[in-house]
Amino acid sequence: MKKDTFVTKEQIEEIVKTYPTPFHIYDEKGIRENTKALKEAFAWNKGYKEFFAVKATPNPFLINILREYGCGCDCSSYTELMLSDAMGIRGEDIMFSSNNTPVSEFELAAKLGATINLDDITHIEFLEKILGSLPKTLSCRFNPGGYFSLGTDIMDNPGDAKYGFTTEQMFEGFRILKEKGVEHFGIHAFLASNTVTNEYYPTLAKQLFELAVKLKEETGAHIAFINLSGGIGIPYRPDQTPNDIRLIGEAVRKVYEEVLTPAGMGDVAIYTELGRFMMGPYGALVTKVIHQKHTHKEYVGVDACAVNLMRPAMYGAYHHITVLGKEDVPCDHKYDVTGSLCENNDKFAIDRMLPEVEIGDYIVIHDTGAHGYAMGYNYNGKLKSAELLLHEDGSVQLIRRAETPKDYFATFDCFEIFERLKESN
Repeated sequence: MKKDTFVTKEQIEEIVKTYPTPFHIYDEKGIRENTKALKEAFAWNKGYKEFFAVKATPNPFLINILREYGCGCDCSSYTELMLSDAMGIRGEDIMFSSNNTPVSEFELAAKLGATINLDDITHIEFLEKILGSLPKTLSCRFNPGGYFSLGTDIMDNPGDAKYGFTTEQMFEGFRILKEKGVEHFGIHAFLASNTVTNEYYPTLAKQLFELAVKLKEETGAHIAFINLSGGIGIPYRPDQTPNDIRLIGEAVRKVYEEVLTPAGMGDVAIYTELGRFMMGPYGALVTKVIHQKHTHKEYVGVDACAVNLMRPAMYGAYHHITVLGKEDVPCDHKYDVTGSLCENNDKFAIDRMLPEVEIGDYIVIHDTGAHGYAMGYNYNGKLKSAELLLHEDGSVQLIRRAETPKDYFATFDCFEIFERLKESN
């Protein structure tokens, strides 16, 4: 089976005249259509807001597209907070969800007026010491432990996750926070990752809604919002059926009306913190075939490597591959598609059936719009690639330049050798 690309061979051949491979390219049209669908799916909830998971794709050009539709930012580090601040995103438009949090990060989050989502009950006292007093609105991250399952299918194992309050700690924490003057509470949970099923959000929502009712009844806390976080996945494989966000939104609405509304909690806002769902399918890594190797296996060597996309090397994750211009040619050749790192796991695909590949072919690696560029690194001294935005009118904009050796050596400025490195650049 094949997946459609949002760029053609002809477009790429024109783009590389200005921006050499490898590069990540993003589809503005797809991002906008998807964001509109998300807003429509949850329009029934007056307070609904999507806080884009900045960690997935920390690029201000892309985040600004989402801002046009009212999205905020979900931040988890100092520099993500700085990025949001630089873009003019502050106050209630930031959800700060961190763990093992340094003092400086809580300080900056409070300075920006972000809604802080506490990861641990011990952070109540920690935050109070830092700020002197607690904010009037705080959220707590819930982890029920055990396994999260849909029917007989285990989706993930929250019991092994380092995040969140236990059930007992949620009740104790809310009581403590209420005694310390907190007036408005949020509940947050992320119990499964990259679920390709319309049942995940409604099932999670029911669990959180029922918890919210009990917390209100037993602690008297005002539950202002419930954050379903992320976890809605994308179909990396061409035979997977994508999630239908409108069906998901409608199913969450039904659970809301079954659980929260009868409890007098029909004013609770619903938040989401989607990253992969928002950007994943609308980004691709474009790379060029530069070598072929014929040994114990057939290898295709490209000019990208795990520095540009580490998910296959790190997780064994599947990313579909299209050889541009050969979309309709039979996939009757078996290859390992490799990068140039000195690591044997630097492979974008293993035993992948593709059309016959030739040196000079352009390859599109699909679904890199989230956790693609963002997870890059500089092992072997490799440099991170450019990011491009394909606009709806077909024009292309550079939204992050490729790194240069000067960037790589910039942090050596404490050594005498730095001057010679600068000269060589």
